[in-house]
Parts: sequence; structure tokens; C-alpha cells
Amino acid sequence: MRFLLILTALLISVSSYGMSYSEIKRLYQKSYTYEKNGDYKDAVKVLMPIYESYPNGYTVNLRLGWLYYLMKNYANSEYHYRKALKALPSSIEAMLGLSLPLMAQSRWSDLESLMYRVIKIDYYNYYGNLRLCKALTEEKKYSIAESISRKMLVIYPTDVNFLNQLAISLYNQGKVSYAKSIFENVLILDPENTTAKKYLKQIEPKEGKKKGN
Repeated sequence: MRFLLILTALLISVSSYGMSYSEIKRLYQKSYTYEKNGDYKDAVKVLMPIYESYPNGYTVNLRLGWLYYLMKNYANSEYHYRKALKALPSSIEAMLGLSLPLMAQSRWSDLESLMYRVIKIDYYNYYGNLRLCKALTEEKKYSIAESISRKMLVIYPTDVNFLNQLAISLYNQGKVSYAKSIFENVLILDPENTTAKKYLKQIEPKEGKKKGN
């Protein structure tokens, strides 16, 4: 029964407002083509007949949230992602979508709360934990960010994103030598990693001064 309810929220009932399946499919395909060509405005515009017919539909609001995000229209992006989330409150994909405009606006407290909702449903969700680490770091909650990174590295031992997050949290807690060794290992796994390179440039001059003293 729950699965059928989810399908009802996801799928557009072609009999409710008279839009045919073929018309809905055609408009979505046009939207995808516009997006592929970087024409996000028309990718949104072509979906408006569907949105006007199904203003509370999960799928159309999820897509509009994404397209408005690509347009850097973060207010509208958030609005549509929240409508999608209202349609399906346990949707992790909608929560992760909503995280995008929140990050773009540096709303770290809101992002933290949202990502805790994600990991409450899916404890090891990759992006939920990664974006939670980002929010915690920006809020200077370094010890909590460290614990989240360590948790994820148990199951993703060579993941450079979580290795960087761990090293950043250690660096900001004054554990510079430990952080340096992790950043150096990141460059073995990913030689062009810009985050590791940036932090190592900050660390090396400091170490040189200490040796000089």
C-alpha cells in the first residue's frame, strides 16, 4: 500500500486534468534537451503547463528545483524542492536537492539540520554525511565534523572527499602534522586534488618558520 501511495505522488495521473501521457512525455523531453544545451530558462518554461496542472506534484517540483538551481535562482529552487519534499517527506533525493540552494547561500545551520534528517533515514548516506561535514566545518564544529568523517572512512577508506574533510577538521583543531600526513596521502590517491594542495601550501610555510626558530 505504501509503495502505491508513493507511485501516486510520483506519477502524473493523465486522467485528472486531461493532459495525455504523450504530451507530458514530449514536454519533459524538450526540457531535458534545453537543459543539455544550457538553456535553463526554456527548460523551465516548457514545464509550466505540467506544473500548472499538477502544482503539488513531486516529480515536476523536483525538476524545477534543479533547473532553478542551475539558473542560480536559489529562492525559487528552494521553493520547489520544499514542495517536492512536502509531497514525499521521507524523500532523500528531495532533501539532497534542497541542500544545493542552501549551500549556495551559505546557510550552514539550515544545511546541518537538513542533513541530520537525511542520516536519520540513511545513516551512511554518502552525500548526506559529506554535506553535513561541510556544514559543521563552516560552523566551526570541527570535532563533530571529525567524528562524521571517521565514521564514513570506515566504509570508504580511500575516499578523498572524506579524507580531506577529516584533515581539515584536524588542521582547524591544531593537529597540523596529522592533517599534513592525510593531505599528502590524498595527493597519492588524487595527484591534482586542489583542496589538499591548498592546505599543504598553508602548512609548509608555517613548518618552515618553526624549523627556522
